[in-house]
Amino acid sequence: MRTLSALAALLCGLLLAGNPGTATASASPVPLTGRGQHRSSGHRPAPSTSSRPTTRPADPDDDPNWTAEDAIRFWTHDRMEAATDPSGRHAEPAGRTSIRKGPAVKSPADSGKHFAGIKSVGTLYGGSAPQTHYCTASVVDSPGHDLILTAGHCQSAHGMFVPRYDGRKSADAQPFGVFPVQEWFRDPQWAADKGANSDLDFAFARVGTYHGKNVQDVVGANTVARTPGFTNNVTVIGYPMTRYDRADQAVSCSARTSVLAGFNQMRIDCAGMWGGVSGGPWFSRADVNGSGTGEIVGNVGGWNAGGPDVPASDPLYNRITYSPVYGDRFFQLYEDAKLGAHTDHGPYQQPALPYSMGTWDAWRHARLLVAGDFRGTGHSDMIALWSDGRATLYLGDGNGGFASERQLLAPNTTWPHAQAITAGNFTGSNQSDLLVRWSDGEVTLYDDVADNGLNTAGTQITGPNPTWPHAIQMTAGHFTAGQDATNLIVRWSDGELSLYSGVGAGTFGRESQLTGPNRGWQDAAGLTSGEFPGSGKWNLMVRWKNGELDTYPITVSELGSAARLQGPSALWTGDQAMTAGNFTRNGRTDDLVVRRPDGGTTLYADTGSTKLGIAHTLIAPAP
Repeated sequence: MRTLSALAALLCGLLLAGNPGTATASASPVPLTGRGQHRSSGHRPAPSTSSRPTTRPADPDDDPNWTAEDAIRFWTHDRMEAATDPSGRHAEPAGRTSIRKGPAVKSPADSGKHFAGIKSVGTLYGGSAPQTHYCTASVVDSPGHDLILTAGHCQSAHGMFVPRYDGRKSADAQPFGVFPVQEWFRDPQWAADKGANSDLDFAFARVGTYHGKNVQDVVGANTVARTPGFTNNVTVIGYPMTRYDRADQAVSCSARTSVLAGFNQMRIDCAGMWGGVSGGPWFSRADVNGSGTGEIVGNVGGWNAGGPDVPASDPLYNRITYSPVYGDRFFQLYEDAKLGAHTDHGPYQQPALPYSMGTWDAWRHARLLVAGDFRGTGHSDMIALWSDGRATLYLGDGNGGFASERQLLAPNTTWPHAQAITAGNFTGSNQSDLLVRWSDGEVTLYDDVADNGLNTAGTQITGPNPTWPHAIQMTAGHFTAGQDATNLIVRWSDGELSLYSGVGAGTFGRESQLTGPNRGWQDAAGLTSGEFPGSGKWNLMVRWKNGELDTYPITVSELGSAARLQGPSALWTGDQAMTAGNFTRNGRTDDLVVRRPDGGTTLYADTGSTKLGIAHTLIAPAP
């Protein structure tokens, strides 16, 4: 992302090998199609073990005689202060933008914070033209105590690494010195484009000494580890360029990663990741206040040099950030760098990519969502009903994500008539059942959906009638005695709210009126329920037409007082679907899933009665 070396090189007339400005872009990613269908085309076979590595010449930007004294003389105060912006983007991968544009945009849950930095992470200077620091790098463990890690697109001539850079001081007065970049190690198959080879956007550099000392001996070193998966808790550290961030300090952001669909890369949504943080480490753990080192599992880089292809004026520019996943090719390059070898390991073959739930263009057609323990695993799965009658079961992984999917219904002309759905344990098994209200007023119960599917007659609780078409919304929960979600709340078209206790096969049980017909409840735009108080009791959650969110405690015959999660919000208005389930590890049904009008879908983990949980993007909204 945040590369600033590519066009800087163009501005100064220096043509870098593999320069993003001269590389030939690969074809655009194959778009994901089908409702809820994960991408099955475009996957490349696993890397071949028979390819024979070959040696290759050192990079043309290498200069083994470039010293710290040379770097200090070259990087004068004026050069270090000059700010150029050789970056530029115009559109993120189709369907992968993280936040909608416009005034309705909500600030991300994660925002970077300025801090003094840690000594094992610093700024990179490079190129022949005056420019400010353009990338970020970190010291990694090596036999020679002289390696730094950054992004592949950060390679440049006249390199200088400044650990824990202090923007108030000149090059010869930095707190831990300056270290000249003498040799680069970058996978020759890397390409600064939007194709699969952007998975290789990492590089190492050997730096010379400062006052006779190696960089690792001065500031310590980080370890690197294989990226454990596409969902991780990380701390990202980088140095934004002064053009974007006049504080000229390190920025740190703790965030949760997700997969960049179609690539062997991760993504985060965190404000403050301006141009200049390219190459910055993604720590799985870091001793910020002690040794100043940690374990690195990624770096800012990847698709389009690590960020969405938008101009710097777009809010997404400083928020959406990518990182390669560290696998075999990364560690092959790491070993080469430790040995001082320049090896070509052959064409890059993208590994099998993880499951993806699809993209916004499909998910905007998801009419209804419902969560439930449909497989009896102890955590929730989710069913989506689509506008063409299709039904898909998404299998929860118990860690806030989904591992795979199963088609319950192909497109058909019957299920578009399903007007409201909810899930509960109505038949006494350990698996959730699906309750459906049809457009003609019929209400049908489908038991053990994961085993029996939906191509069955189901159990009719009431046949077609003139009353139940007015049941606008319904949600099942555990509001009264018992351990199972066998209660049903219905919001009627006239604003009346009813509670049915003991719903089962063929019966609605006992009905209680929670509130009589009224104008206020006619503005309820969506209902769901869950253990939001965290006390073993379930609450009703209401989304109102103006975007306000409230929760209500429920008794057998009474609707309690509202607790406010948030006031009116444009982000929560319009045609939206929502459900609550037990998708994370805390064992409670308190994880809220919301599908926005544009198809973007978010899981708010561990939501409370008065506060939304941490937002996890399941489906990135439309750009």
